[in-house]
Amino acid sequence: MATEESPHRTADPGTARRRGPHAWIGVDHPRYKWVALTNTTLGILIATINSSIVLISLPGIFTGIRLDPLQPSNVSYLLWMLMGYMLVTAVLVVALGRLGDMWGRVRIYNAGFLIFTLTSVVLSLDPFHGAGGALWLIGWRIPQAVGGAMLMANSAAILTDAFPARQRGMALGVNMVAGIAGSFLGLVLGGALVTWNWRSVFWVNVPIGLIGTVWAYKSLHETGVRKPGRMDWWGNLTFAVGLTALLAGITYGIQPYGGHTMGWTNPWVLAGLIGGAVMLAVFCVIEAKVAEPMFPLRLFRNTAFAGGNAAALLGAIARGGLQFMLIIWLQGIWLPLHGYDYADTPLWAGIYMLPLTVGFLVAGPVSGYLSDKYGARLFAAAGFVVMAASFAGLLAVPTDFDYWTFALLIFLNGLGGGLFAAPNTSIIMSSVPADARGAASGMRATFQNAGMVLSMGVFFSLMVAGLSGSLPQTLTTGLTAQGVPAQAAHAVAQLPPVGVLFAAFLGYNPIQNLLGHTLLGHLPSANAANLTGREFFPHLISHPFHDGLVVVFSLAIAMSLAAAAASLIRGRAQAGPAAATRLPVPSTVAGAPTSTRDVPALEGGGTSENAVALAGRVEDPAERPIARAMLTLIDQRGQQTARARTREDGACTLPRPRPGSYLLVVSAEGYRPQAIALTIGDQPTSFTVTLAGATGLHGTVRDTDGRPVTEATTVAIDARGEVVSATTTGVDGDYALPGLPPGHFFLQVSAYGHRPVAVPVEIGTSAGTRHDVTLTPAGTLAGTVRHGHTGQPVADAHITLLNADGIPVASTLTTADGTYTLTDLTPGAYTLVAAGYPPVSATAMLDSADTPALDLELTYGPEAEKESAPGSGSGDHGRPL
Repeated sequence: MATEESPHRTADPGTARRRGPHAWIGVDHPRYKWVALTNTTLGILIATINSSIVLISLPGIFTGIRLDPLQPSNVSYLLWMLMGYMLVTAVLVVALGRLGDMWGRVRIYNAGFLIFTLTSVVLSLDPFHGAGGALWLIGWRIPQAVGGAMLMANSAAILTDAFPARQRGMALGVNMVAGIAGSFLGLVLGGALVTWNWRSVFWVNVPIGLIGTVWAYKSLHETGVRKPGRMDWWGNLTFAVGLTALLAGITYGIQPYGGHTMGWTNPWVLAGLIGGAVMLAVFCVIEAKVAEPMFPLRLFRNTAFAGGNAAALLGAIARGGLQFMLIIWLQGIWLPLHGYDYADTPLWAGIYMLPLTVGFLVAGPVSGYLSDKYGARLFAAAGFVVMAASFAGLLAVPTDFDYWTFALLIFLNGLGGGLFAAPNTSIIMSSVPADARGAASGMRATFQNAGMVLSMGVFFSLMVAGLSGSLPQTLTTGLTAQGVPAQAAHAVAQLPPVGVLFAAFLGYNPIQNLLGHTLLGHLPSANAANLTGREFFPHLISHPFHDGLVVVFSLAIAMSLAAAAASLIRGRAQAGPAAATRLPVPSTVAGAPTSTRDVPALEGGGTSENAVALAGRVEDPAERPIARAMLTLIDQRGQQTARARTREDGACTLPRPRPGSYLLVVSAEGYRPQAIALTIGDQPTSFTVTLAGATGLHGTVRDTDGRPVTEATTVAIDARGEVVSATTTGVDGDYALPGLPPGHFFLQVSAYGHRPVAVPVEIGTSAGTRHDVTLTPAGTLAGTVRHGHTGQPVADAHITLLNADGIPVASTLTTADGTYTLTDLTPGAYTLVAAGYPPVSATAMLDSADTPALDLELTYGPEAEKESAPGSGSGDHGRPL
């Protein structure tokens, strides 16, 4: 339809239709957008899986390189293995999104796939042990994170370019949910692989990466608006240094310092926090002054863009905190209490967290599809409200919970995250001009990745604060009850809670390390076995851990509700007052003519880059405002210049374009689209467009007896083979598909118990086109095949149904109990044949949609081979019932 922006616009009008010699599907192919969706979804999935697959595999990885992560000198290795990948991706995605805008999003994305795959091979070949092995992994995770950042920064921008507006929410939803679900799928995958071999955690990326790399280079094309320019090196440098210092300071703040349980008074932590904040302030000053910034801060003047990113940040912090807390809860407490060995807890923790992933996968694509039809903001806000409710439910369950209650709550949390993901991405990406989508996609990913790193510092700090109040007394009481001397028990209880927290996070029982072999050897054997067994440590920390959960999840509830409020923020734009001068409305390029009234010009033009130059109104023939109408401004080269939606009063504003001739395309659901030519001068221009009601298609679906068919699915398919409208019939069998323009369509109708039909229809220019449909009842034939002598059912008998002309129309195999069912049959005479044995046949007559039974008897089979020998006199026959 002419009302949608073309997803295949480039700086060169001919680029959209060029096919390289290596192309599998050209960019002008109708299936290209699905190729882009599947490849970018694979890329974002593998990048986010890799951020969490190491998280749950850390015990096996450190065992493999022979390094104890709980020793104080090795804690820094543990922290950098946890946060290094996420920190690098958070820092680089904005710069790589900007490079995508300049050099081509597909080019950067493809390079990311290749870098990610090669570094996965190098990581799996770690030749060292101890500290050297840890440094190898940490060092090579940095270039791997560069490749992952290239994928994350440009996948959403590639999809926004490839998909039309009406399908963009669905596509971004699938991509976004794949990314979020990947962080949880990595938990299951890592838990399964690390029990086999720790190197397999990195090897698993290689075959997927090779397939994705070759596929991306072969099939993806540059379809976006490329904006040549220079790299903002000072902006990149200050942003990278500032964000790295800030996030590193927050992360190291959870380590003990100077007798304190945490390190927030550590001068290096304070230097990181203060210095990082100062550098980010310098970054903002540079970006406001530089001619070609790495990220145009003016985009934050759009309140919808700012609110969407704020919601994404808050959601990432809450979601990341939940991930850490669930791992500690399951690996350190619940699984050992239910008889699981500590060595097996990573695998089972990932398995028991599957409902969370399922919730994402269920809600994400559905939310994306529905938000395209009904608007994104309510779905995004509702998702966060659901997440807040699930956090409240998790606060109410005991530490040793009933699993199905726990599974329902984390499924609900995943459902809320899935509801939010796609609409939030759609809000952010649709609120920026086409040439800034790469940078916008990078900033969105930055907020998400930074949120995950922040969640580590924020939630671990809150958990440590919660543990500090009750853990020392609990440790002292529990240890002395087992015969540990009071002095030794008190010394252990005064150790920083972060050590206990890391032990639970990694699935370790730290009691043996804390007490030492000498002290345990002086205790009764029963007491020593109890202290080092599966249940003592989980029982010991369960109450203090719940105290920490109250603090952590209370903050998560507050963040979720704040994110819901941020998701409801709408963009605002202002127009100047109307002037006395008037411009005539040019003739329409396509469709019916627009309003014949003159269009007033606006005063004040101004020369500001961000000044509003186009302000107008969209209304129906009765001069009533049309809300949520889509306006797209296209220049003479066919490039999209600006897009906007009308508000409830029918008014809208568009950013100031350069002087010249443009095509303004206006569309709204239920109305005929319009395309008008506009000439923009130095002064801002105002316009009014009148949209006439669309013709649409309506009618009644009945069966052959003239009775209405309820809940029949009616689908309109255009000449390109794409579904443009769909609905179901009501109790009277009526359907209506409004908003369809004149043209040729296929109408497909299907209903339970009836044979589907597809008929061509032509929609004219009148008020509406009526087309009634008659559905033929679909009959069903069922029966049982039995052995003629024993009466036993015969499994795997091949059943074929022939029509009156002897042509096969259906076939099946009998089940283990000898039954078969043939469906979707029209009335008429049939012959039923059982093959695979000496053939048996019987006739059947279907008069309606009834289900007659036709049983067959076979006397030849493996168990009756002797009885059916030649001369036995036994025959095969069918018995119609």
